[in-house]
Amino acid sequence: MDNRKTTLFDFHVAAGARMVPFAGWDMPVQYPSGIKAEHIATRTTCGLFDVSHMAQISFEASEDGSAVETMLAKLTPTDLGLIGEGRVRYSMFLDDNGGVLDDLMIARLDGLLQLVANAGRADHDIAHLKAHLGENISMTVHDELSLIALQGPKAASVLQDLGIALDVDMADFNFMDIRHATLMGTKVTLTRSGYTGEDGFEISIPNEAIIDITTALAAHNDVHLAGLGARDTLRMEAGLPLWGHELSETINPVEAGLGFAVSKRRREAGDFPGAKHILADLNNGAGRRLVGLLPEGKRPVRDGTILKHGDAEDEIEIGFVSSGGFAPSLDAPAAIGFVSTEFAHSGTRLMADTRGKPTPIIVADLPLVPHRFYRG
Repeated sequence: MDNRKTTLFDFHVAAGARMVPFAGWDMPVQYPSGIKAEHIATRTTCGLFDVSHMAQISFEASEDGSAVETMLAKLTPTDLGLIGEGRVRYSMFLDDNGGVLDDLMIARLDGLLQLVANAGRADHDIAHLKAHLGENISMTVHDELSLIALQGPKAASVLQDLGIALDVDMADFNFMDIRHATLMGTKVTLTRSGYTGEDGFEISIPNEAIIDITTALAAHNDVHLAGLGARDTLRMEAGLPLWGHELSETINPVEAGLGFAVSKRRREAGDFPGAKHILADLNNGAGRRLVGLLPEGKRPVRDGTILKHGDAEDEIEIGFVSSGGFAPSLDAPAAIGFVSTEFAHSGTRLMADTRGKPTPIIVADLPLVPHRFYRG
């Protein structure tokens, strides 16, 4: 079966992108400037990413308006009543063992709940939701919409240069806010969020307008096209989890440093999937923790690398690298991974088993690069 293509596919090809298969889509992994240049541009000015492969989903209830909240509450640990109009909350689908089926964003706009799910788990998530919808809830997957992410410290000024029209001042539009807006004469949905650790926006745009708007953004002097490669190095430096790496059915939210996603009321009620296992780790501490990892020297450590502690005679396996490579902001190799809690303190020295050539590695606090989300 052929991979799906976003509406921007021809735009990427014309811009010289190297296209690769990803989660059933043909996506740009990098442009001619290269991953490092795209990464640094996002940290210093702006990176522009096509994230249209992610699933945009909305719900409506034909009778009981609370039915959608009731349904989503059975699948997530989120107190959905705390998601106010024009706000977004990070959440996740959980299984009965406390494992993470996917992480996602849930928003309330025009009084209705909507979510954005990861491309690699979209088919799973859609099937999971359909199995729990009930008779009075309708779900729409918005294939008529594209999604781009404008990330970096210049993102707000770039949108203002293009004449973005919001019903609030940009200075009052904070991290995890969502609003309708008008951009270049097109009605769009703007969220102040992203997955790079930088200030920025995700912009949902009708397919018929996405090429014109993306072309105008890319023509701005402060905007640099960026692909999946830079997106991955940016989120790794920021310590942000990716399903299949830092999240899975065998990793629970507490181990991944995401206990905050379990709302206070849901903790007290213990009424979410996997509550027994997750509450035990919240109350007693998890046996392992997600940490930053800084290899010594110039050799990167890759995903799946085993981490050990101790001398050669009594060396023990204490964890693994979940995402590893090169961190352009640090100009050095870096990684994130899971280690037994007793070895999770910053400064702990470990050994990475890199293809028979052990690499010394030091535990570091996350994020490796400070977040710069805009909070007003």
